[in-house]
Amino acid sequence: MSLLEVSSFAAGQWIAPGAGAREIENAVTGATMARAGNDALDVAAMLEFARTKGGPALRAMSFHQRAKMLKALGKHLSQHKQALYDLSFNTGATAKDHFIDVDGGIGTLMVFASKGRRELPDGHVYMDGNVEQLSRSGQFIGHHICTPLLGVAVHINAFNFPVWGMLEKLAPTLLAGVPAIVKPATATCYVTELAVKLMLDSGLLPEGALQFVAGGLGDMLDRLTCQDAVSFTGSADTALKLRSNPHLLQQSVRFVAEQDSLNASILGPDAVPGTPEFDLFIKEVHREMTVKAGQKCTAIRRIMAPEAQVAAVIEALGARLGDTTIGDPRAEATRMGALVSNSQKRDVLAKAALIGNEAERVFGDPENFEVTGAEADKGAFLTPMLFHCADPDKAQRVHDTEAFGPVSTVMGYRDMAHAVELANRGGGSLALSVITHDPAVAREVAVGAGAFHGRIYINDRVSMKESTGHGSPLPHLVHGGPGRAGGGEEMGGVRGVMHYMQRTSVQGSPAMVSAIGNRWIPGTPEVEAPAHPFTRSFDELAIGETIHAGPRVITLEDIEHFAEFTGDTFYAHMNEEAAARNPFFPGRVAHGYLLLSFAAGLFVEPNEGPVLANTGLDGLRFMKPVVAGDALHVRLTVKQKTRRTEDYGEVRWHVTLTNQDGEAVAEYELLTMNAYSA
Repeated sequence: MSLLEVSSFAAGQWIAPGAGAREIENAVTGATMARAGNDALDVAAMLEFARTKGGPALRAMSFHQRAKMLKALGKHLSQHKQALYDLSFNTGATAKDHFIDVDGGIGTLMVFASKGRRELPDGHVYMDGNVEQLSRSGQFIGHHICTPLLGVAVHINAFNFPVWGMLEKLAPTLLAGVPAIVKPATATCYVTELAVKLMLDSGLLPEGALQFVAGGLGDMLDRLTCQDAVSFTGSADTALKLRSNPHLLQQSVRFVAEQDSLNASILGPDAVPGTPEFDLFIKEVHREMTVKAGQKCTAIRRIMAPEAQVAAVIEALGARLGDTTIGDPRAEATRMGALVSNSQKRDVLAKAALIGNEAERVFGDPENFEVTGAEADKGAFLTPMLFHCADPDKAQRVHDTEAFGPVSTVMGYRDMAHAVELANRGGGSLALSVITHDPAVAREVAVGAGAFHGRIYINDRVSMKESTGHGSPLPHLVHGGPGRAGGGEEMGGVRGVMHYMQRTSVQGSPAMVSAIGNRWIPGTPEVEAPAHPFTRSFDELAIGETIHAGPRVITLEDIEHFAEFTGDTFYAHMNEEAAARNPFFPGRVAHGYLLLSFAAGLFVEPNEGPVLANTGLDGLRFMKPVVAGDALHVRLTVKQKTRRTEDYGEVRWHVTLTNQDGEAVAEYELLTMNAYSA
């Protein structure tokens, strides 16, 4: 059978393996199945291609256009995911493992696409935070903006998730408007290659937006600048070597690392045998030991249980592990496949031996276990191994050695403070879980252990049916951790996009800052509306377009009628003496919501037109009380426009209510959905 030739995609061309190519083994059979790598890749040309082709093309697109591209890529990959499944079996992964890797990666694309449309502007500049007034009159202000880096993102990924590992970095990078060069681990790069081919063949990506390296990067890192970024997933040793590159340090190249992690799970003292929480705990630990054969950066490596429950945990977990079928990942009955390679198997056994110097193996004999449908001595199969550490306070290897496979250690704790101390002994992890139905336990763990863990997963009988599991990073939340885990953060929704953008503070007049962000800011000259803005389509409206309406005089009868009609008879509106005793009011005052209603009556155009719906208010605040006899004036200004669908877009209006003296009494942002021009 001929070997699979895994090619690189460099500067617009597919380049076959060449000098320096490495052989890749089939995890199930142990036989050589592919080769990848080419020391002759022109990395300088790849960087130039990304910077001159991919970067400008992506930056020419708005955030929303890039978000739509991500969604289209996700749909395209979904149509071809069976091919990715079929190829992934060779990595030792089961059908359930494919779902985490392939479907999880596609889901990440979709989440970033959604967040890009909902949380980022329909433009090219992201306005971060609020306006800072830097002068008394407000004519000199400051604001933070974020714009894409003008370089390339180099993604170096681990072997365990060849699809998700690529897409969880690629989604925020492309959404930011930065091209990427993807370099997966060689052991499983053939799966990543197929995913890259599918995306490139779709025609959805601009030229130069995505390149792919099968094998080594050569001296690419020595050619990066301050406009480039490196995102790494892998071992702490490799991360340290890369992070310490003198050129990267000299150029202050952004470096994000997600590396080794001694993740832990704590069984709460309330979760005794017979409770839903105890059963949930056993299920979670078993899943994290066996999914991807324990080759997950978030897998549970250390198991903390109350000293009185250690024996019960070992018994229940051992029974569940004993029922786990190990074998050919293509077989429907298989629950755990093989490690990625025999080399990885040897590494896991060596690390397990170190742990075994401090802990007793209470389940799993690596020399004697059953494998179904495959030859155990040829494939990279390994039984789950459970250890028990009787004295975790004196142990060291248990807390600093990660066997990257189906290996975990049980240890007892005396009280919650001791459990937190043991969890923190890992020196920083990606994920810590606590299974408890006691909110006090959850709070103690979060407060005591939060500084050492990137994510704290809390589960109980209430959330167990909907929870995603200890080992599942989500694109909405940051994925990373302090210390040993690398100190980085990936994903996290829009936070992840910011890794590939430069935050810059801009200072100037409101008009200048407004022009930069394409968002009207108070103090910017108004644009007189040529007609009532509610009669103008989304496309016709201009940023800053304004109308003024009013006055409407507020009467005591208005206040009393509103109180009786709505049932809001709060004393400040109905009792003169009580209202006068309130330090905020001069006497009876108008309801805030009465003012909003009158404001709408002043600026609304009642006839059918392009305004389809009022979808809400943001940032409402009342600044000065209004009493009977005051005259209400309204200013309505187009603040921002965002396309939402093919038929309508969202208009954000800045609304200011003033009294007869020009004093602001209320302010808010009105959201409407407006039709496009016919």
